[in-house]
Amino acid sequence: MTMAYYRYEHVDTHIVRIFNTFGPRMRPNDGRAIPTFIPQALRGEPLTIFGDGSQTQSFCYVDDLIEGIYRLMMSDYHEPVNIGNPHEMTIKEMAQLVIKLADSSSELVTKPLPENDPKVRQPDTRLANQLLDWQAGISIEAGLKRTIDWYRKLFADDKTS
Repeated sequence: MTMAYYRYEHVDTHIVRIFNTFGPRMRPNDGRAIPTFIPQALRGEPLTIFGDGSQTQSFCYVDDLIEGIYRLMMSDYHEPVNIGNPHEMTIKEMAQLVIKLADSSSELVTKPLPENDPKVRQPDTRLANQLLDWQAGISIEAGLKRTIDWYRKLFADDKTS
């Protein structure tokens, strides 16, 4: 539909394919890995992983996503462009990293992997690299530290309300 507007109505459109993004202000119970893991770790609860945790995902910090979207919006390119971080890690590695960075004593617990759950999630960002001179620049660790700090403040503010 977006391409139809571009081709037939000459509307200046851009198509961003957003991949797994994280950062401050994510709802703690939205169901995605990072906003589930961080509150669990900060409360000292077990972190729940599905399957054996070997499935991989790529996680992009929100500031990098915004920069990629901005560069695409300022370009003359109208086809879809993947914006995300191509660095893959297992869900188990992510959970362990959250525990470490949150300085938590949480442990991992497993639940059955849902049917049809993808085993690999990794964007091909070569077009964004070439076309927009864009790549994710904030490390997973740096982004997680910022996000964990935000959740700490959120939970501290909730206790004082």
